[in-house]
Amino acid sequence: MREVAAQFERPVLLFSGGKDSILMVHLAQKAFAPARIPFTLVHIDTGHNFSETLEFRDRLAERVGATLHVGSVQDSIDSGRQAEESGPNPSRNRLQIVTLLDTLAELKADAALGGGRRDEEKARAKERFFSHRDRFGQWDPKNQRPELWNIFNARKNMGEHFRVFPLSNWTEMDVWQYVAAEAIEMPSLYFSHEREVLERDGVLLARSDFNQALDGELWLTKKVRFRTIGDTTCTGATESEASTLEQIVAEVAASRVTERGGRHDDKQSEAAMEDRKKQGYF
Repeated sequence: MREVAAQFERPVLLFSGGKDSILMVHLAQKAFAPARIPFTLVHIDTGHNFSETLEFRDRLAERVGATLHVGSVQDSIDSGRQAEESGPNPSRNRLQIVTLLDTLAELKADAALGGGRRDEEKARAKERFFSHRDRFGQWDPKNQRPELWNIFNARKNMGEHFRVFPLSNWTEMDVWQYVAAEAIEMPSLYFSHEREVLERDGVLLARSDFNQALDGELWLTKKVRFRTIGDTTCTGATESEASTLEQIVAEVAASRVTERGGRHDDKQSEAAMEDRKKQGYF
């Protein structure tokens, strides 16, 4: 993070309100204390977020004294830059790409820090710490720069930018153990609670204004928590009794399913995440 502050003029920190981005804010506070963090927080709001996520986002930004910039997918749709998906499982997940690139261009950001980790998904395992994006915001996984001895090459042409992933080598277990050790506040969604869900393609989707039951699907009340948080339309819940950080650590240690195993958007194809990232996704 200090390397980013030293090498770039207008870096931003992508903030989703999930555990990894919350951890990123915490680490930035430690890296630059006693000063404020030198990054604007950027959230791409699809309009389909959990209300708990948005409330936590606003409280955290106010508490740390950071500037929060929100890019709206709905604004992109209203302006004709995007079109809503149709069909039985419409999602705005892919629609974030254009809104993100427009927001980075509006802020003239030359680097965007993200909380992506290599253990999450095979496409993210291909990312470098400093991951180059061309002037169209696109990523070429076959054209990556070497990072020998943690020497980072941040040279770029006008209009290009970098995505930077300080947590690349962390695991889900690392994150939760650190959260527990530092007593970092997390959204209630990560802890076991009762919620109405339905099962679709092996994924438990939470009841919301944006999830509608299809023929043959029933809403059932289950005790669940979320291991990763995105849109209500694509984020799957996990049946769980883990209501404390210690119980979450124990549950993660015993799990044989990755945290993104419950993400409906990753099930569209084998290369769903990589295809989105090539176009400019997080």
